[in-house]
Amino acid sequence: MKRREFITLLGGAAVAWPVAAQAQQPAMPVVGFLGAGSYNEYAVRLGAFRRGLHEAGYAEGENVAIEYRWAETQLDRLPTLAADLIRRRVAVIATTGNAPALAAKAATTTIPVVFSVSEDPVRLGLVASLARPGGNVTGINYLVAEVTAKRLELLRALVPGAVQIAVLVNPEAPVTETVLRELEGAAATIGLRIRVLKARSSGEINAAFATFVHDRPDALFASGGFLFTSRRVQLVHLATRYAVPTAYSDREYVEAGGLMSYGTNLTESLQQVGRYTGRILKGARPADLPVMQSTKLELLINAETARTLGLTVPPSVLATADEVIE
Repeated sequence: MKRREFITLLGGAAVAWPVAAQAQQPAMPVVGFLGAGSYNEYAVRLGAFRRGLHEAGYAEGENVAIEYRWAETQLDRLPTLAADLIRRRVAVIATTGNAPALAAKAATTTIPVVFSVSEDPVRLGLVASLARPGGNVTGINYLVAEVTAKRLELLRALVPGAVQIAVLVNPEAPVTETVLRELEGAAATIGLRIRVLKARSSGEINAAFATFVHDRPDALFASGGFLFTSRRVQLVHLATRYAVPTAYSDREYVEAGGLMSYGTNLTESLQQVGRYTGRILKGARPADLPVMQSTKLELLINAETARTLGLTVPPSVLATADEVIE
């Protein structure tokens, strides 16, 4: 080989080697995130999800990418959105809410799914058992029905003269039947009558509150779920307009001006979803990760709203509150 040809060949190899080395670098894993609401509604909780990922060694944009898919409260879109994530060959699907978890499980038996749900995941058919999930699905079960009685007691403490409580539920939410059963038993124990109001949409929420003109309850118990969370500003506005003391499921309502909330810290639940997602990216199998029960409960009181409603918050309630918003 002539000297000039050898130098040319060597130069070409020097260019090719970095390209080959780059091609051998592992591709950045992609996590699919499937939600029933919208990105804006879950902005704070998504921050918690990213923190959980970071605790497991992953930072979005650095060594992991996240593909978000939002149903915008249209649950019939979830199967299509889940299928899209699978076509993109995501490494893990993280979900928040019962319906997204069920859609993800129905869409794949191979890609790991990490959920955050309010119902018993065994009863929902997501896992075989809490300790041994089996299959490709695991996650977090946060408490809803289990804290119903306590939230009703706290509402009664804020409105001690209450006799009739209106209960606003979404009849299509899986947890509604359980919540109502718990409420009926708790109400009978403390001598309250309950009147159930059903709402599946923004218009039906307005219609439910309109009944207060003719049959005003002493207080309102608003059930949880993504529909009401996505309409929390509307709910708080109507409760203020009709001057009805209302108990909500989580802190976001109180931060928007609602009177009080008692329930699971949903932000913490999504942080745990992030941790589990990170562990799976590192090689853990969903079948070996037991379903975790979220046990962190919090009570929030909006003192300004209480004053507006002419309510005096008992010292015993103030003493147990995790946060009082002035």
